[in-house]
Parts: sequence; C-alpha cells; structure tokens
Amino acid sequence: MADNDTPAEGAAAANPAAGQPAPQISIAAQYIRDLSFENPEAPKSIMAGPTPPHFNVGINVGVKKQEDDLYAVELTINAKAERDSDVLFSIELIYGGLFRLMHVPEQQLPLFLMIECPRLIFPFARQTIASVVQAGGFPPMLMEPVDFAQIYRQNLQRMAEMQQQAVNGGAEKSN
Repeated sequence: MADNDTPAEGAAAANPAAGQPAPQISIAAQYIRDLSFENPEAPKSIMAGPTPPHFNVGINVGVKKQEDDLYAVELTINAKAERDSDVLFSIELIYGGLFRLMHVPEQQLPLFLMIECPRLIFPFARQTIASVVQAGGFPPMLMEPVDFAQIYRQNLQRMAEMQQQAVNGGAEKSN
C-alpha cells in the first residue's frame, strides 16, 4: 500500500540511481540585458501596405557560469519585419534567467542549460517582444513556441561538421 511507503523509498523510486538526489532547477532571477527597437520609416511604416510583411527571426542561446551551481542563460532574439525592400521594424532582445541547478550530473548539464532553461524563460521573452512591437505601432508579434531541443541538435551537428572540416582541411595541408 502507498500509505506504508517511506519518503526514502519514494525518492528511490523517483530516481533510479538510488541514493542520488533528483536533479533540481530553479529560477533565481530574470532580466533584460539589452533591448533595441527600431521603426525607421515611422509613421509611414505603420500604415497598411499592399503586401503583407515578411518576418525574419533568429534565436541564439548563451550560457555563462556564475558560481558553483548558478548559471546565466540568455536568449538573444533578433526579429525584422520588411515589406518589399523597406524595413518596417527591427527588434533585438537579450533576455536572461539566472538558474540554480543542483544535483545535475555533469553529462546532463548541457541539456538542462541549452534546452530546459531557455524553454522556461522563452514565454517571458516572447511577451516582451510582443509588447514592444505593439508599443511601436504594430500588431503584437506573436512568436511560435521554439523547439530548443531541435536547436541544440542542430548546433551539435554544425559543430561536428566544423570539426570534420578542420580535420579534413588539416589533412589536405599536410600532404
């Protein structure tokens, strides 16, 4: 019966590596490090045009260790809206979170820092962008959710390709 389980048994069942505490992640703080919004053609840019605007969005994740178990994870989001060859608006946001990660195995640390931490702060960064774009005279820019695991895999693939090119380039030079 569940009523007879002790807390130690429950913890061991939750974590297969008996005796090891479960990984914990907490947000100590959130912040905006940089925010830039440009509306270079205002007020002309906020008027409806004959064609819908084209949006280009880029997202990068950066991590800096602060203390033993404290990490700053920052999302850099660049977005630009253009109609024909005119820039309607351009926004750059560096939105960060200060995360405390405890009991995370070393080999799993990159997964927490590059996937889980960005996933936790992205909704706040998305809301900041939507609000600033709306304050600039445009409808709020509602970004789709981001698959940070896919971005992480793509970055690993890109790094592997770069390493392979470096090895191949070095082999060609030595011949």
